[in-house]
Amino acid sequence: MIVLLGVLVVIVGFATRRNPLLVVGVAGIATGLLGGLSPQKVIAAFGDGFASSRAVTIFAITLPVIGLLERYGLQEQARRLITRFAGLTTGRFLALYLLLRQITAALGLQSVFGHAQTVRPLAAPMAEGAAERKNGPLTDKAREKVRSFAASADNVGLFFGEDVFLAVGSILLITGFVNTTYHTHLEPLQLALWAIPTAICALVIHGGRLLRLDRQLERELGGGTTKTAAKAAVKAAAKDSPKSGDGAKRAAKTAPKNSARGSNK
Repeated sequence: MIVLLGVLVVIVGFATRRNPLLVVGVAGIATGLLGGLSPQKVIAAFGDGFASSRAVTIFAITLPVIGLLERYGLQEQARRLITRFAGLTTGRFLALYLLLRQITAALGLQSVFGHAQTVRPLAAPMAEGAAERKNGPLTDKAREKVRSFAASADNVGLFFGEDVFLAVGSILLITGFVNTTYHTHLEPLQLALWAIPTAICALVIHGGRLLRLDRQLERELGGGTTKTAAKAAVKAAAKDSPKSGDGAKRAAKTAPKNSARGSNK
């Protein structure tokens, strides 16, 4: 049971908001040492795990390309592009992204979208541009909120959409475990069909949250902008009213003179 202290390390690390990579690494080392492994075997286990799942780190290949594109104004161009669509708000754009992410994941195209290649360079800047077009400049809190919702759209779309694909690893793992343990004959198609209602519910629930984001941003940013504009309009009207009154008085004074001149003529 002492080996389970590694799980406690993970809980404490995440609760105190430490670096996730550092927390998982320390938890793995602690679990190995508590399990009776030597330091050499712990390091070897890390190496074997990385070698067997090195395809997970393939996204690192795209990082230099994305960084080069961002240096030459990719995010600025994304913001300009979203401003051309007047009816596309932040919530509507992210809901559309959620739908596309689920569809592509259901077709087995998990790598088409993603945080590194799509959310950071394209989706998040476009969502921020839509929010700035409607509500004006964003505060740091509102900007982080838009970015977090953009990341959540990708997470939810991938998580609930990939189970609809027959050849995904989780489906094959479940079918293999159930057929071996309970001596049944479960087909991947059966699990994929049952994953469709779950994916639809996730789309409706999280899509509704994304659409409500527009109202939240409007309350946080649009309300203050409206009050400021109203105050400015009142001040402008107050400044113009004396001038308009003076103009009316001048017109009243000059009107008899003009009429007298007309009669003399």
